[in-house]
Amino acid sequence: MAEVAQKVGVSEATVSRVLNGKPGVSDTTREAVLTALDVLGYERPTKLRGERARLVGLVMPELQNPIFPAFAEVVGGSLAQRGFTPVLCTQTAGGIDEADYIDLLLGQQVSGIVFAGGNYAQRDAAHGHYERLARRQLPVVLVNASIETLHFPRVSCDDEVAVEQAFGHLVSLGHTEIGMLIGPPDHVPSQRKLRAAEAMAEQLDVSLPPQRVVRGAYSLESGQAAAARLLGEGVTGIICASDPLALGAVRAARRAGLRVPHDVSIVGYDDSALMNCTDPPLTTVRQPIEAMGRAAIDLLVGQIAGASVTHDELRFEPELVVRGSTTRAPA
Repeated sequence: MAEVAQKVGVSEATVSRVLNGKPGVSDTTREAVLTALDVLGYERPTKLRGERARLVGLVMPELQNPIFPAFAEVVGGSLAQRGFTPVLCTQTAGGIDEADYIDLLLGQQVSGIVFAGGNYAQRDAAHGHYERLARRQLPVVLVNASIETLHFPRVSCDDEVAVEQAFGHLVSLGHTEIGMLIGPPDHVPSQRKLRAAEAMAEQLDVSLPPQRVVRGAYSLESGQAAAARLLGEGVTGIICASDPLALGAVRAARRAGLRVPHDVSIVGYDDSALMNCTDPPLTTVRQPIEAMGRAAIDLLVGQIAGASVTHDELRFEPELVVRGSTTRAPA
Protein backbone atom coordinates (compact mmCIF):
# COMPACT_ATOMS: atom_id res chain seq x y z
CA MET A 1 0.00 0.00 0.00
CA ALA A 2 2.88 2.36 0.74
CA GLU A 3 4.32 1.90 -2.75
CA VAL A 4 0.97 2.45 -4.46
CA ALA A 5 0.25 5.47 -2.26
CA GLN A 6 3.60 7.01 -3.18
CA LYS A 7 3.04 6.29 -6.87
CA VAL A 8 -0.36 8.01 -6.90
CA GLY A 9 0.40 10.72 -4.33
CA VAL A 10 -2.32 9.77 -1.85
CA SER A 11 -2.37 8.39 1.68
CA GLU A 12 -2.19 4.69 2.52
CA ALA A 13 -5.62 5.08 4.08
CA THR A 14 -7.01 6.14 0.69
CA VAL A 15 -5.39 3.12 -0.97
CA SER A 16 -6.91 0.90 1.72
CA ARG A 17 -10.39 2.33 1.09
CA VAL A 18 -10.05 1.64 -2.64
CA LEU A 19 -8.83 -1.93 -2.12
CA ASN A 20 -11.64 -2.65 0.30
CA GLY A 21 -14.32 -1.02 -1.81
CA LYS A 22 -15.10 1.62 0.78
CA PRO A 23 -16.82 4.94 -0.06
CA GLY A 24 -15.29 8.38 0.34
CA VAL A 25 -12.91 8.21 -2.65
CA SER A 26 -13.45 10.06 -5.93
CA ASP A 27 -13.76 8.08 -9.14
CA THR A 28 -10.57 9.72 -10.46
CA THR A 29 -8.53 8.71 -7.41
CA ARG A 30 -10.01 5.21 -7.39
CA GLU A 31 -9.03 4.71 -11.04
CA ALA A 32 -5.53 6.10 -10.40
CA VAL A 33 -4.98 3.65 -7.53
CA LEU A 34 -6.18 0.68 -9.59
CA THR A 35 -3.99 1.70 -12.53
CA ALA A 36 -0.98 2.02 -10.20
CA LEU A 37 -1.60 -1.54 -9.00
CA ASP A 38 -1.49 -2.74 -12.61
CA VAL A 39 1.61 -0.77 -13.57
CA LEU A 40 3.53 -1.82 -10.43
CA GLY A 41 2.71 -5.47 -11.05
CA TYR A 42 0.36 -6.14 -8.13
CA GLU A 43 -2.74 -8.31 -8.39
CA ARG A 44 -6.01 -6.53 -7.76
CA PRO A 45 -8.37 -7.93 -5.13
CA THR A 46 -10.68 -10.43 -6.80
CA LYS A 47 -13.76 -8.24 -6.42
CA LEU A 48 -12.01 -5.38 -8.25
CA ARG A 49 -10.64 -7.29 -11.23
CA GLY A 50 -13.71 -6.51 -13.28
CA GLU A 51 -12.79 -2.82 -12.99
CA ARG A 52 -9.32 -3.30 -14.45
CA ALA A 53 -7.97 -0.27 -16.24
CA ARG A 54 -7.49 -0.72 -19.97
CA LEU A 55 -3.79 -1.43 -20.36
CA VAL A 56 -1.78 -1.78 -23.56
CA GLY A 57 1.75 -3.18 -23.64
CA LEU A 58 4.43 -1.36 -25.62
CA VAL A 59 7.43 -3.66 -26.09
CA MET A 60 10.70 -2.14 -27.37
CA PRO A 61 14.24 -3.48 -27.74
CA GLU A 62 15.95 -0.47 -26.10
CA LEU A 63 15.72 3.23 -25.33
CA GLN A 64 19.30 4.30 -26.19
CA ASN A 65 18.36 4.97 -29.81
CA PRO A 66 16.37 8.24 -29.59
CA ILE A 67 13.85 7.00 -32.17
CA PHE A 68 12.34 4.57 -29.65
CA PRO A 69 11.55 7.10 -26.88
CA ALA A 70 10.11 9.38 -29.56
CA PHE A 71 7.90 6.58 -30.84
CA ALA A 72 6.86 5.68 -27.28
CA GLU A 73 5.77 9.29 -26.73
CA VAL A 74 3.57 9.23 -29.84
CA VAL A 75 2.04 5.87 -28.94
CA GLY A 76 1.51 6.85 -25.31
CA GLY A 77 -0.27 10.04 -26.30
CA SER A 78 -2.48 8.24 -28.81
CA LEU A 79 -3.41 5.59 -26.26
CA ALA A 80 -4.26 8.18 -23.62
CA GLN A 81 -6.60 9.91 -26.05
CA ARG A 82 -8.42 6.59 -26.49
CA GLY A 83 -8.66 5.91 -22.76
CA PHE A 84 -5.87 3.34 -22.54
CA THR A 85 -2.81 3.26 -20.29
CA PRO A 86 0.53 2.21 -21.87
CA VAL A 87 2.82 -0.24 -20.08
CA LEU A 88 6.37 0.26 -21.41
CA CYS A 89 8.57 -2.83 -21.59
CA THR A 90 12.19 -2.53 -22.74
CA GLN A 91 14.51 -5.50 -23.13
CA THR A 92 17.84 -5.71 -21.32
CA ALA A 93 20.97 -7.53 -22.46
CA GLY A 94 21.18 -10.84 -20.62
CA GLY A 95 17.99 -10.02 -18.70
CA ILE A 96 14.31 -9.73 -19.46
CA ASP A 97 13.43 -10.58 -23.06
CA GLU A 98 10.28 -10.39 -25.15
CA ALA A 99 8.92 -13.75 -24.02
CA ASP A 100 9.31 -12.74 -20.35
CA TYR A 101 7.41 -9.54 -20.98
CA ILE A 102 4.60 -11.46 -22.67
CA ASP A 103 4.10 -13.44 -19.45
CA LEU A 104 4.03 -10.20 -17.45
CA LEU A 105 1.59 -8.45 -19.79
CA LEU A 106 -0.76 -11.42 -20.02
CA GLY A 107 -0.75 -11.56 -16.24
CA GLN A 108 -1.94 -7.95 -16.24
CA GLN A 109 -4.74 -8.85 -18.67
CA VAL A 110 -3.68 -6.22 -21.19
CA SER A 111 -6.11 -5.29 -23.93
CA GLY A 112 -3.41 -5.52 -26.61
CA ILE A 113 0.30 -5.17 -27.37
CA VAL A 114 2.33 -2.99 -29.75
CA PHE A 115 5.79 -4.31 -30.63
CA ALA A 116 8.46 -2.00 -32.06
CA GLY A 117 11.73 -3.48 -33.33
CA GLY A 118 11.37 -7.01 -31.94
CA ASN A 119 12.28 -10.61 -32.74
CA TYR A 120 9.60 -10.69 -35.44
CA ALA A 121 11.99 -8.83 -37.76
CA GLN A 122 14.66 -11.58 -37.55
CA ARG A 123 14.11 -14.91 -39.28
CA ASP A 124 16.42 -16.89 -36.98
CA ALA A 125 15.08 -15.49 -33.68
CA ALA A 126 12.58 -17.17 -31.34
CA HIS A 127 8.97 -16.60 -32.41
CA GLY A 128 7.03 -18.94 -30.13
CA HIS A 129 5.67 -16.13 -27.98
CA TYR A 130 4.06 -14.49 -31.03
CA GLU A 131 2.33 -17.78 -31.89
CA ARG A 132 1.07 -17.88 -28.32
CA LEU A 133 -0.47 -14.43 -28.72
CA ALA A 134 -2.06 -15.45 -32.02
CA ARG A 135 -3.65 -18.51 -30.39
CA ARG A 136 -5.10 -16.28 -27.66
CA GLN A 137 -6.35 -13.87 -30.36
CA LEU A 138 -4.93 -10.93 -28.42
CA PRO A 139 -4.86 -7.71 -30.47
CA VAL A 140 -1.29 -7.12 -31.65
CA VAL A 141 0.39 -4.65 -34.01
CA LEU A 142 3.99 -4.94 -35.25
CA VAL A 143 5.94 -1.79 -36.10
CA ASN A 144 8.57 -2.48 -38.75
CA ALA A 145 8.85 -5.29 -41.27
CA SER A 146 8.37 -8.83 -40.01
CA ILE A 147 8.92 -12.37 -41.20
CA GLU A 148 6.14 -13.54 -43.51
CA THR A 149 4.68 -16.26 -41.27
CA LEU A 150 3.47 -13.90 -38.52
CA HIS A 151 -0.05 -12.83 -39.41
CA PHE A 152 -0.39 -9.60 -37.46
CA PRO A 153 -1.13 -6.09 -38.75
CA ARG A 154 2.12 -4.25 -39.52
CA VAL A 155 3.10 -0.60 -39.77
CA SER A 156 6.44 0.11 -41.47
CA CYS A 157 8.54 2.83 -42.98
CA ASP A 158 9.31 1.89 -46.58
CA ASP A 159 12.91 0.65 -46.26
CA GLU A 160 13.36 0.30 -49.99
CA VAL A 161 12.30 3.87 -50.74
CA ALA A 162 14.57 5.09 -47.92
CA VAL A 163 17.63 3.47 -49.52
CA GLU A 164 16.62 4.67 -52.97
CA GLN A 165 16.58 8.24 -51.61
CA ALA A 166 19.91 7.90 -49.81
CA PHE A 167 21.67 6.11 -52.68
CA GLY A 168 20.32 8.53 -55.27
CA HIS A 169 21.43 11.48 -53.15
CA LEU A 170 25.03 10.26 -52.91
CA VAL A 171 25.23 9.42 -56.61
CA SER A 172 23.84 12.87 -57.48
CA LEU A 173 26.80 14.31 -55.56
CA GLY A 174 29.24 12.34 -57.70
CA HIS A 175 29.89 9.43 -55.31
CA THR A 176 30.56 6.09 -56.98
CA GLU A 177 32.42 4.36 -54.13
CA ILE A 178 29.49 3.75 -51.78
CA GLY A 179 29.25 1.42 -48.78
CA MET A 180 26.41 0.31 -46.49
CA LEU A 181 26.06 -0.37 -42.76
CA ILE A 182 23.04 -2.60 -42.10
CA GLY A 183 21.76 -5.17 -39.62
CA PRO A 184 22.22 -8.97 -39.42
CA PRO A 185 21.65 -11.25 -42.45
CA ASP A 186 18.32 -12.56 -41.09
CA HIS A 187 16.96 -9.05 -40.37
CA VAL A 188 14.04 -8.40 -42.74
CA PRO A 189 14.36 -4.58 -42.92
CA SER A 190 18.08 -4.97 -43.68
CA GLN A 191 17.28 -7.48 -46.40
CA ARG A 192 14.93 -4.97 -47.95
CA LYS A 193 17.50 -2.19 -47.73
CA LEU A 194 20.19 -4.32 -49.37
CA ARG A 195 17.83 -5.42 -52.12
CA ALA A 196 16.99 -1.79 -52.88
CA ALA A 197 20.66 -0.75 -52.83
CA GLU A 198 21.62 -3.51 -55.26
CA ALA A 199 18.81 -2.47 -57.60
CA MET A 200 19.87 1.19 -57.43
CA ALA A 201 23.51 0.30 -58.04
CA GLU A 202 22.56 -1.62 -61.16
CA GLN A 203 20.21 1.12 -62.34
CA LEU A 204 22.81 3.88 -61.84
CA ASP A 205 25.75 1.77 -63.05
CA VAL A 206 27.55 1.94 -59.69
CA SER A 207 29.49 -0.96 -58.21
CA LEU A 208 28.34 -2.37 -54.84
CA PRO A 209 30.57 -5.41 -54.15
CA PRO A 210 29.93 -7.60 -51.05
CA GLN A 211 32.90 -6.17 -49.16
CA ARG A 212 31.18 -2.77 -49.17
CA VAL A 213 28.17 -4.12 -47.28
CA VAL A 214 29.01 -4.51 -43.58
CA ARG A 215 26.57 -5.90 -41.02
CA GLY A 216 26.41 -5.32 -37.30
CA ALA A 217 24.33 -4.35 -34.28
CA TYR A 218 22.38 -1.11 -34.16
CA SER A 219 24.72 0.87 -31.94
CA LEU A 220 27.23 3.69 -32.18
CA GLU A 221 30.10 1.33 -31.29
CA SER A 222 29.06 -1.17 -33.95
CA GLY A 223 28.79 1.64 -36.49
CA GLN A 224 32.29 2.82 -35.69
CA ALA A 225 33.81 -0.65 -36.09
CA ALA A 226 31.88 -1.41 -39.29
CA ALA A 227 32.62 1.97 -40.85
CA ALA A 228 36.33 1.50 -40.22
CA ARG A 229 36.17 -1.57 -42.47
CA LEU A 230 34.36 0.38 -45.19
CA LEU A 231 36.84 3.23 -45.03
CA GLY A 232 39.57 0.64 -45.57
CA GLU A 233 37.77 -0.24 -48.81
CA GLY A 234 38.12 3.36 -49.99
CA VAL A 235 34.45 4.39 -49.92
CA THR A 236 33.57 8.07 -50.13
CA GLY A 237 29.90 7.67 -49.17
CA ILE A 238 28.27 5.52 -46.46
CA ILE A 239 24.56 4.72 -46.09
CA CYS A 240 23.63 3.67 -42.54
CA ALA A 241 20.55 1.80 -41.31
CA SER A 242 20.17 4.01 -38.22
CA ASP A 243 21.32 7.35 -36.87
CA PRO A 244 23.49 5.79 -34.11
CA LEU A 245 25.27 3.75 -36.80
CA ALA A 246 25.84 6.96 -38.75
CA LEU A 247 27.27 8.75 -35.72
CA GLY A 248 29.59 5.79 -35.22
CA ALA A 249 30.67 6.16 -38.84
CA VAL A 250 31.44 9.86 -38.25
CA ARG A 251 33.62 8.89 -35.30
CA ALA A 252 35.42 6.22 -37.37
CA ALA A 253 36.15 8.74 -40.12
CA ARG A 254 37.66 11.18 -37.66
CA ARG A 255 39.74 8.46 -36.01
CA ALA A 256 41.08 7.69 -39.49
CA GLY A 257 42.03 11.36 -40.00
CA LEU A 258 39.23 11.97 -42.52
CA ARG A 259 36.85 14.92 -42.67
CA VAL A 260 33.07 14.58 -42.83
CA PRO A 261 31.77 15.46 -45.37
CA HIS A 262 34.82 16.64 -47.38
CA ASP A 263 36.49 13.21 -47.48
CA VAL A 264 33.51 10.95 -46.77
CA SER A 265 29.77 11.65 -46.84
CA ILE A 266 27.48 9.85 -44.38
CA VAL A 267 23.71 9.31 -44.46
CA GLY A 268 21.72 8.09 -41.45
CA TYR A 269 18.22 6.69 -41.04
CA ASP A 270 15.42 7.75 -38.62
CA ASP A 271 16.05 11.50 -38.13
CA SER A 272 15.92 10.97 -34.39
CA ALA A 273 16.18 13.80 -31.86
CA LEU A 274 19.12 16.21 -32.10
CA MET A 275 20.47 14.93 -35.44
CA ASN A 276 20.38 18.54 -36.65
CA CYS A 277 22.64 19.48 -33.70
CA THR A 278 25.48 17.01 -34.31
CA ASP A 279 28.83 18.02 -35.79
CA PRO A 280 28.27 18.08 -38.67
CA PRO A 281 24.44 18.03 -38.70
CA LEU A 282 23.46 14.60 -40.01
CA THR A 283 21.93 14.04 -43.42
CA THR A 284 19.40 11.29 -42.77
CA VAL A 285 16.20 9.66 -43.99
CA ARG A 286 13.31 10.63 -41.73
CA GLN A 287 10.78 8.07 -40.56
CA PRO A 288 7.30 9.60 -40.16
CA ILE A 289 6.93 8.27 -36.61
CA GLU A 290 3.98 10.53 -35.75
CA ALA A 291 1.87 9.08 -38.56
CA MET A 292 3.17 5.56 -38.00
CA GLY A 293 2.47 5.64 -34.27
CA ARG A 294 -1.07 6.89 -34.72
CA ALA A 295 -1.73 4.30 -37.42
CA ALA A 296 -0.48 1.53 -35.14
CA ILE A 297 -2.87 2.60 -32.38
CA ASP A 298 -5.75 2.93 -34.85
CA LEU A 299 -5.14 -0.68 -35.91
CA LEU A 300 -4.83 -1.90 -32.33
CA VAL A 301 -7.92 -0.11 -31.00
CA GLY A 302 -9.87 -1.34 -33.99
CA GLN A 303 -9.00 -4.91 -33.10
CA ILE A 304 -9.89 -4.33 -29.45
CA ALA A 305 -13.28 -2.99 -30.56
CA GLY A 306 -13.89 -6.14 -32.57
CA ALA A 307 -13.06 -4.95 -36.08
CA SER A 308 -11.93 -7.56 -38.59
CA VAL A 309 -8.17 -8.01 -38.58
CA THR A 310 -6.14 -7.16 -41.67
CA HIS A 311 -2.73 -8.75 -42.08
CA ASP A 312 -1.62 -6.20 -44.65
CA GLU A 313 1.46 -4.06 -44.12
CA LEU A 314 0.97 -0.30 -44.07
CA ARG A 315 4.11 1.27 -45.55
CA PHE A 316 4.82 4.94 -44.92
CA GLU A 317 6.91 7.15 -47.18
CA PRO A 318 10.21 8.37 -45.67
CA GLU A 319 11.78 11.76 -46.39
CA LEU A 320 15.41 12.55 -47.15
CA VAL A 321 16.64 15.41 -44.94
CA VAL A 322 19.85 16.91 -46.35
CA ARG A 323 22.20 18.50 -43.82
CA GLY A 324 25.93 18.93 -43.39
CA SER A 325 27.25 15.36 -43.40
CA THR A 326 27.05 14.98 -47.19
CA THR A 327 28.66 16.95 -50.00
CA ARG A 328 30.16 16.39 -53.43
CA ALA A 329 32.57 13.49 -53.81
CA PRO A 330 36.25 14.39 -53.42
CA ALA A 331 38.05 14.95 -56.71
